[in-house]
Amino acid sequence: MQYDFDAIIERRGTDGYKWKQYGDEVIPLWVADMDFVSAEPVLQALHRRVDHGIFGYTRPSQELRNGIRERLKSSYQWDVKDEEITFLPGLVTGINLACHAFSNPGDPVLVQPPVYFHFVRDPVRHGRILKDPPLVQKGESYEIDFAAFETSLMDRPKVFLFCNPHNPVGRVYTRKELETIADLCLRHHVIICSDEIHCDLVYSGYRHIPMATLGPEVARQTVTLMAPSKTFNLAGLHCGFAIIQNPELRRRWEAVSLGLIPSVNIMGHVAALAAFQYGREWLDQVLIYLEKNRDFLARYVKQKLPDIRMTKMEATYLAWLDCSNTGIPENPFDFFLREAKVALSDGKEFGKGGEGFVRLNFACPRKRLTEALDRMMLALRKL
Repeated sequence: MQYDFDAIIERRGTDGYKWKQYGDEVIPLWVADMDFVSAEPVLQALHRRVDHGIFGYTRPSQELRNGIRERLKSSYQWDVKDEEITFLPGLVTGINLACHAFSNPGDPVLVQPPVYFHFVRDPVRHGRILKDPPLVQKGESYEIDFAAFETSLMDRPKVFLFCNPHNPVGRVYTRKELETIADLCLRHHVIICSDEIHCDLVYSGYRHIPMATLGPEVARQTVTLMAPSKTFNLAGLHCGFAIIQNPELRRRWEAVSLGLIPSVNIMGHVAALAAFQYGREWLDQVLIYLEKNRDFLARYVKQKLPDIRMTKMEATYLAWLDCSNTGIPENPFDFFLREAKVALSDGKEFGKGGEGFVRLNFACPRKRLTEALDRMMLALRKL
């Protein structure tokens, strides 16, 4: 079927966090979910489950495990066993579990800002010490400062929280970059927790490579976090999973989880299975629409917001915008919220290198995106 991503779907009044936070007059382009209706096979599967009428205790089915294994095999030539799949109610849970399972209070945890705020905030809240050599800007993109990265490894961090594809700078790391990271982490005995939730949202000309597929030695030292939530717009159904191929790491993970981490929501694993089995048509179409939105946004910024610099986006629907040359006399997040009535994500929340930036979610109908950008343009003209 043909999906209409230009359709304006009213989300106010549905308890959506994204639309509830800032009031009816604000266009929200911050929280990372899409303003698109999910794939029809997913909706049908959920309706069938509701029509059954019984919602007792459940566990993810063997069919879902098979679906995950088949998807990893077909997409990445990655052979995964049933017992290596551990389900999660969300990947933020996985990030925090990694800190608890593989480090102790007072231990260093390595991250690369600017990065998703849970990476920089949560380890500190759990008593870990943040080691955060930042990514460095190069032209329209970012790269890893491997000298700074290796220097931070001298402090003997227990865990490296890795984000690929990267949120918010939109990088899809190359095999050479991944091999260098893996080699350094192996030599320094650092466990890699690789958040790959955006792995399906990669644009033309780029290819995602799961860290754990680099070889058996890397797989033994890696926990991979994935989910259908970003790919198929199912975030509120809370179904994610970790791939842990090292039995000892898996034992430590499960010990920390015991009695604390709930099972996956019944509707979450129903939706996940339907998405993995029958969601390809929807995904192919949404990727085309998102890529056109990305290109439209890049043109708009260049032509009408010339003092804003947009990072080149290889993946995700989250644009990283540098507002440091606009003359905005305050935090650009506050400025655009007050003067343009557009809610973006505050770059400061993403750690070092986020000051003066905002993150913009363009997974919305183009009419809505255009209205938000027009508001931002008018606000800047008043400076």
